[in-house]
Amino acid sequence: MLRSMQDLKTYTIGATDGTIGHVTDFYFDDERWVIRYLVVESGSWLASRKVLISPMSIGHPDWAKKSLPVAISRDQVKGSPDIDTDKPVSRQQEIDYLGYYDYPYYWEGAGLWGAGAYPNLTTPGNAGFLAIERPLLPPGAKDSTLGEVGRHEHDDLHLRSGLAVTGHETQAVDGSIGHVSGFLVDEETWAIRYLVVDTSNWWIGHQVLVPPQWVTGVSWPKREVSVHLDRDKVKFAPPYDPALPLDREKENAIYSHYGRPAYWTAPEPAKCAA
Repeated sequence: MLRSMQDLKTYTIGATDGTIGHVTDFYFDDERWVIRYLVVESGSWLASRKVLISPMSIGHPDWAKKSLPVAISRDQVKGSPDIDTDKPVSRQQEIDYLGYYDYPYYWEGAGLWGAGAYPNLTTPGNAGFLAIERPLLPPGAKDSTLGEVGRHEHDDLHLRSGLAVTGHETQAVDGSIGHVSGFLVDEETWAIRYLVVDTSNWWIGHQVLVPPQWVTGVSWPKREVSVHLDRDKVKFAPPYDPALPLDREKENAIYSHYGRPAYWTAPEPAKCAA
């Protein structure tokens, strides 16, 4: 099922021993279009510090209570690496963060989450955890995984703030079609399946859905998202009503309108030139 990230921004994060805080933002990977971290405002118990929570720690959400339980404790969160969420997150900071929680690196492997398509399959304590076993080394020997960390610490990072992208003007091949007003996310894989584009500043005021696979570029200085679509196609695309559930029939109508293959028939992951 798909969830609106606008709704998730009010959700509570519950640790194994109490509440951590509530979601205020998220970081997504603009190469594979997957939510990598939730930004959580901790509240008074941690001096209102903002912390990152990986979907790899999230268990079964309670959608009715707007709660996301995580398989970590408040003490673990308190001792986690301090990351300034108002600045870009570096690869070295990610390495420190994932190493602290003993999580695998999601960028290593062909799946959306490294070795697999689902984040909770890589989380300690969850059924199906894909453990990474490192062999015991003789004294003086070097662990090859340390070299692997070194090769990735200066990677060109593709993490973007969802709040920062919201409001970006959306450019078709022949002109503006509106602005990004939200994101629809797969609740199991945390993959972004659609950008919600508000056409009210160009057309008569409805919203349309644009799959990220059709994004050809993101310009952060210009605050623009470019898509491989023409304005007429978007103009007559099926409108999106957030008050109604988005079922597979409605999704099929979107892809049929554009004459393109659906994401559930295409191989993962999808990449774009950002």
